[in-house]
Amino acid sequence: MAMNYSTQSESLMNCVVLYLIEKDISISTMESCTSGLLASAITDTEGASAVFKGAFVTYSNEAKVRQGVPESLIERCGVYSLPVAEAMAEACREAYGAELGVGVTGTTGNPDPANGDSVPGEIYYAILWKEKKCLRRLQLETAELSRHEIKENIVSQIVQSLAEFLGI
Repeated sequence: MAMNYSTQSESLMNCVVLYLIEKDISISTMESCTSGLLASAITDTEGASAVFKGAFVTYSNEAKVRQGVPESLIERCGVYSLPVAEAMAEACREAYGAELGVGVTGTTGNPDPANGDSVPGEIYYAILWKEKKCLRRLQLETAELSRHEIKENIVSQIVQSLAEFLGI
């Protein structure tokens, strides 16, 4: 029986989390446009509490700043940018004392009236571990998808990158 995209993603996330547990690598996340869906996917694997240190859902610019993203960086680069995604990954890693940090920001649907750099379907994420980093920009076609489907797509892309990044 063929697995659907969601089931494949869940299986891959399970492999990622089991690898993190086996290697004793802790992880934390700071999410904006995915609203905690990545953290939820991580904790769907039994035993994730051994490596999952915590997460922040920082939907607003103010929340990102409160959790350690420099306001000057947001002003200089825009909240929807690779430098901000990287700062989010670093901030959550530092806040929770985790070895691996993931930050994700972007626009899932309509343009954000509070931020001029908002482009629907443009997503930025960063994965940091030791001195290594994976920085990605996604451009998703969102017109026919629900917000939840868009978030699932983003999380699936991040899970794929995590697996590749860790060499799984």
